[in-house]
Amino acid sequence: MTSVPSVRPAPSRTGIGLRLAHLAEVVADRPDIPWFEIHPENFLSNPHAAELLDEVARHYPISVHTVGVSVGSATGIDRAHLNRVRALIARIDPFLVSGHLAWSTHRGIYLNDLLPLPYDDESLNIVAAHINDVQNALGRQFLIENPSSYVGFAQSTMSETAFLNELVARTGCALLCDVSNIYLSAHNMGFDPNRYIADLPIDAIAELHLGGFTREDDDTGGTVLIDTHDTAVSEPAWALYSRVVRRCGRIPTLIERDSELPALSALIVEATRADSIIAVAAEACHAVAG
Repeated sequence: MTSVPSVRPAPSRTGIGLRLAHLAEVVADRPDIPWFEIHPENFLSNPHAAELLDEVARHYPISVHTVGVSVGSATGIDRAHLNRVRALIARIDPFLVSGHLAWSTHRGIYLNDLLPLPYDDESLNIVAAHINDVQNALGRQFLIENPSSYVGFAQSTMSETAFLNELVARTGCALLCDVSNIYLSAHNMGFDPNRYIADLPIDAIAELHLGGFTREDDDTGGTVLIDTHDTAVSEPAWALYSRVVRRCGRIPTLIERDSELPALSALIVEATRADSIIAVAAEACHAVAG
C-alpha cells in the first residue's frame, strides 16, 4: 500500500461541475457556490481558460476530476499527460483529485471514452499498480469513481464492490461514489443498488456525484440507461442518494452536468436540494444517536 496524504478538509455544502461555458460568468459574478470540480483536460491546452481557472481557484475550493489518466490501461499510464495534470494540480492546489475505474488509452492512442475492464486478479494488479504510480506522482491520495456499466465480462471473478474494496486495501486510495452511476448500472446489469452500497468500504468514500442519464430502447424491447450527463438528476437517483448519505454522513457532493448545460441558477437549485437531503439525513442520524 502506498503511503499518501489523506484528502484535506472539504467544503460541507454541495458543489457544481465547472464547465467552460460557465467559466467567464463565475469569474465575473462569483456566484454563491461553495466549490467547483473541473476536468483538467479542459484547461491543459487552453491558455485563456487556464488563466480564468487560476482566478476561480483564488476564490473557491477546487476538486480535480481527470478523464484521461487511464488507470485501467494494460499498456500503462500516459506519463506525459500525468505530468501535465500534476503541474495543474500544483498550481491550483485542489482539495480532492479523482479519476475513473476504466481505461481510455492504448499504445498512445486516446479513445475519448471510459471503457470497462474485467474484475479479476490480473486487472486488479494492473489498476492497483497504476493507482500507486499516480499517487506517488501527485504526492496525494487519488479517488477512484465507480463506472457506469452496460456490459459485464465472462472472465470476471469478483464483483465490482469487491474489486473496489481490494483497490482501497492495496493502495490507500479513496472512492468517489457516483450515486447516479450505481442506479444506472443496477438498472442495466440487474443488481440491487442497496446491496452495492452496503458492500462499499464506507470509510473510504470521500466524494459523491449526482448526474443525469438518458433512456434508450434496446433490442430486447427494454430500456438501457446511458450516462450522458445532459439532464437533471432523476427522482430515483435522488431517492438512492438519500439512502447513501444516511449511511455515509456529510460527504462532499457534486452536481455533474456536461452537455445541454442550463443556467448556473438551475444547477444551484439541484445543489440546494442535495444540501437539504444531507440536512435531513443528519437530523435523522442525530435522533437515532440521541
